Amino acid sequence: MAIEIRPAQALRLWHDVTLALVRDDRPDLSARQLAILLTVYLETPPHTVRGLAEKLNVTKPVITRALDSLAKLKLTARRRDDLDRRNVIVQRTVEGALFVEHLGDVLAAKAKDLPR
Repeated sequence: MAIEIRPAQALRLWHDVTLALVRDDRPDLSARQLAILLTVYLETPPHTVRGLAEKLNVTKPVITRALDSLAKLKLTARRRDDLDRRNVIVQRTVEGALFVEHLGDVLAAKAKDLPR
């Protein structure tokens, strides 16, 4: 089921969600970190550094730096692929799953508050 909102409503929702995330006690993530995190949690694994770089149209070092930050926050983890040691697999964590769930809750709550 598609939900239709006007561009002004979409911007208001984005603003309200971003503001709520900045105000709460959880870490602030950059747009790139958030895109990586949501890709890892919302799309079917496995996820690799190479695959994420291709998907986001950035270099592998860009992904690596973002994953370093996400790993420090325990939102993702990495391990070498046992079948192909050249590949690095990006893994989900409990902390990351809870962070993404919280993000979904904030988004749903703010969407309910949108003026119609």
